[in-house]
Amino acid sequence: MNTPSASQQRFARLFGECPIIAILRGITPEEVVPVGHALFDAGVRIIEIPLNSPDPFESIRRLADALGDGALVGAGTVLDADDVARVAAAGGQLVVSPNTDLSVIAATVRAQMVSAPGFFTPSEAFAAIDAGAHALKLFPAEAASPAVVKAQHAVLPRHIPLLVVGGVQAAHLGDWLAAGANGFGLGSALYKPGQSAQQVQNQAMAFVEALAVQALA
Repeated sequence: MNTPSASQQRFARLFGECPIIAILRGITPEEVVPVGHALFDAGVRIIEIPLNSPDPFESIRRLADALGDGALVGAGTVLDADDVARVAAAGGQLVVSPNTDLSVIAATVRAQMVSAPGFFTPSEAFAAIDAGAHALKLFPAEAASPAVVKAQHAVLPRHIPLLVVGGVQAAHLGDWLAAGANGFGLGSALYKPGQSAQQVQNQAMAFVEALAVQALA
């Protein structure tokens, strides 16, 4: 087995501290540092900037510089393998996609970054794992259910984190976790364009606190 890269080791450590990936779709470079600090102060340690946001590579660069080794910053909605190198050049360490694109996964693995592709079926999940994915993103969760996660969890390798993404609410975290989910990708529930850093922090804290309650249950 290959030794995990520094990015992979950091992802494992930070995901263990807080199993949330914050998705800042639509954020601008001018907003990203205060919002990133707000998320960090709430306890969130992993943040993705979707590439269909304004000037995403500049946002990744600024946020990675601002948060340093205490967080892991990367890109979401990565649809082209050529963009993987641009994410790395900006200081990103995580590549998230909505789909199972084997070329994107392979490019991410070669760059020693963390690959978290989207999947919906077991076939897509196993194809992603075979290509080297380090985590799996069930997307869109609105079209699935905890029962789907439970069935898939029974056959998927336990060492690959399974994240639920799409429409997740704090009140329902327990249902997904009980079914076998390991964590969550949170978008509009944490951040919508134009929201203040304080709003984002308050929304993030609600999820972090809900996770803490589940840990004690």
